[in-house]
Amino acid sequence: MRPRVPRQTGVRLPVRRGASGTWPSPNSYHPAPTVMKAPDLADAEPLPRTGGPVRAAVWLLHVALPILGLWLLVAQPDLDAQWEHQPSHFWLVLGVAGINVVLGWRIQTAARDHSDARLVLVAASFIAAAGFLFLHALATPGVLVGGANTGFFVATPVGLGIASVFAALSAAEFTPGRAVSIVHNQRRIRAGLFVVMIGWAVVSLLEVPPLDAPPDQAALSVPLAVLAVASVALFGLATARYFLIHRRRPAVMLVGMITAFALLGEAMVAVVFSTSWRLSWWLWHILMTAAFGYVAYSAYVQFRREGSSSGLFDAVATEETVGRLRTELGSALEVLTSALERSESSEITDDDLDLITAGLALRFDLTEGQTRVLARAAKALAHERDQGRRLAALASVGTEARVEQTEDALLGRAVAIIRDAFGRDRMRIGLLRDGSLQYPAELATGPWDGSGDHASHPLVVAGRQAGTVEFLRPRGRLSEADHAVFETLTAELSIALENSRLYAQLDTLFRQYMSPDVASTLLADPTQATLGGAVFEVTALFADLRGFTTFSERSQPEDVVEMLNRYFGAAVPHVLDHGGTVIQFVGDAMLAVFNAPARQPDHALQAARTALAMQQSIEDLATENPAWPRFRIGINTGPALVGNIGSDRMRSFNVMGDAVNVAARLEGVAEPGTVVIGQTTYDAVAPHAEVTPLGDLDLKGKELPVRAYRLLSIGG
Repeated sequence: MRPRVPRQTGVRLPVRRGASGTWPSPNSYHPAPTVMKAPDLADAEPLPRTGGPVRAAVWLLHVALPILGLWLLVAQPDLDAQWEHQPSHFWLVLGVAGINVVLGWRIQTAARDHSDARLVLVAASFIAAAGFLFLHALATPGVLVGGANTGFFVATPVGLGIASVFAALSAAEFTPGRAVSIVHNQRRIRAGLFVVMIGWAVVSLLEVPPLDAPPDQAALSVPLAVLAVASVALFGLATARYFLIHRRRPAVMLVGMITAFALLGEAMVAVVFSTSWRLSWWLWHILMTAAFGYVAYSAYVQFRREGSSSGLFDAVATEETVGRLRTELGSALEVLTSALERSESSEITDDDLDLITAGLALRFDLTEGQTRVLARAAKALAHERDQGRRLAALASVGTEARVEQTEDALLGRAVAIIRDAFGRDRMRIGLLRDGSLQYPAELATGPWDGSGDHASHPLVVAGRQAGTVEFLRPRGRLSEADHAVFETLTAELSIALENSRLYAQLDTLFRQYMSPDVASTLLADPTQATLGGAVFEVTALFADLRGFTTFSERSQPEDVVEMLNRYFGAAVPHVLDHGGTVIQFVGDAMLAVFNAPARQPDHALQAARTALAMQQSIEDLATENPAWPRFRIGINTGPALVGNIGSDRMRSFNVMGDAVNVAARLEGVAEPGTVVIGQTTYDAVAPHAEVTPLGDLDLKGKELPVRAYRLLSIGG
């Protein structure tokens, strides 16, 4: 007969996620200022990673085509046709530059809202490039100024040079202190750019030296070439670093930034090698327009996907900002999930839930679609947690099935576990007792009125119904998954109940064949049953009947058994009541030990009290039966080996050592009805004992005499 082991569900329990575990009060919830929304990384169109060489090749070809075109135009001057129409140039470039200044300003707004250092520098790069392109348009000869001038010629390369510095800086990894410093000085950076551009515009439009003179292209070629090399290197660095960022967290906007910086670097090359008003010269105008247009298109794609413009540039932000974003969104999801759980348990109303959802939507500037997605995610997470709690309860109930405890204690503990895990669902256990089904109040998780969706499963023990487990959902319907969980839980409870009853049977049998302390030790820790032992100081009590052989010869066997059972029936309770352990019965003899396996600081005193109590009980029985023999008892204290003796297939708990042997020898010299103790025991009980010295006794097997005492009484 062996307890059944609960089956394993094989389900991994979910990990709790989220930054907050608290419940917000719907009546006190106020939306916080708008913070950054998470980039939709799942929908991003990344640059091809491993596995996408074709797409990577296509992208590189598109980026390389303008340079190939520039080379062809420079190598074949006949193809580099001229088109000079100042008004068209003025309005086209002015319009493109103006739009891109707005784009740079939009990035600057995102940088301010998010306090993000990278966005501050990206915005500065775009404002510089677009702003000086705007200045280039203003200085178009024959529109606002009289003729060709140096301001018109060098405005764009100067703007691209400044933009390349900010682009390279934006791609760097910032220390927290440096990032704070950049954000703190963003107004100064922006103001510095505007001061330079306004000053350039004034000097250029008023035709003030040195920007008023016609450009000396030969003299400017070397400085522009140096500026171009430096700018291309910086744009290249920015492109490479943003590609690495994109590899870590792919996003459409990062692809736009990578392409824009690559095209701006190519535009700088075209500025140096082109000839004014020819196709090669118009090429860098097209490249700059394409660079800004690609970023604008990426923003448009992001807007179409998310339905909101508030988070267009979030993917470009630093890791710290993205991490903060995820924490905030995790917290929002946690708040909404908790609100859903409270709504399902009727702790808050649907209006309260709508208020919380609306507050989160306002806080994170979510569209209706995004709010619905967040709500669905919260419902999924709430369901996952609900199932996780239920699965954990199943595992806990299965664990309880392996613990030795009474049937009522087991079921009460299981109900407590289920009450905490099943939330809105109710459960009660009915047990077949005295021929009827009874529902103890302590075996229900809450009030039971029977209203709602209901399920019932039988408790089965040893193939017979032992009761029933009922489940109730006051609000809503029970799904197939719910029924499966309830059925599994009932099976676990059936196993637990069967194990409890088996444990009770085993406990009764076990404790009848060995001392309760030994039984309890083995049940609590089966490893204690291994062969071997340890040396402890113990007090051994050895008792047998003087004249037992003669009594057996003249008595019937059943009379002998009756006498022994009555004597031991009177003696054993005294041993157990004083914390002793009965080691064995051998014919008419009994060996008990104190301080093993349970520890007793006063083990010698407890053994002495046990012996006197035993003799008193035996004397009462002997008075009724004068022909019965009398017990004699020997007690001794000392070290002994305590442990399990035997083989792998059969063993017993035992004690061995000189202290036990001396106790047996002292019992042999004792008179019937008396108790004899050794010197070590007397030393331990002397303050409480009344004795008669017996002197030094020569005991069989001992080289030296053993001083002994007859124990008369124990005080205290």
